[in-house]
Amino acid sequence: MFRRREPVPFAFVAEAERYRSNVTRPPRERASRSQIAGRVLVGLTVTTGLVGALLFGMPSLQPSTQDTHQSQRSEASDGR
Repeated sequence: MFRRREPVPFAFVAEAERYRSNVTRPPRERASRSQIAGRVLVGLTVTTGLVGALLFGMPSLQPSTQDTHQSQRSEASDGR
């Protein structure tokens, strides 16, 4: 933050940047076993989906070693 060059007439304005509340938050509720199990299952489902997409997508990313023009000839050109 920037410092003010002119003096501030009110002390609370100058101390506003470092003000801390004395009110504490209520403690967070602990997640139940069913909530934890649900979160784990959702995480596993997402992870499994990403791994499956990667496994099924890898063959299409591999360069083919065959010449594609010779392997994709039409049957009409065979009779000539």
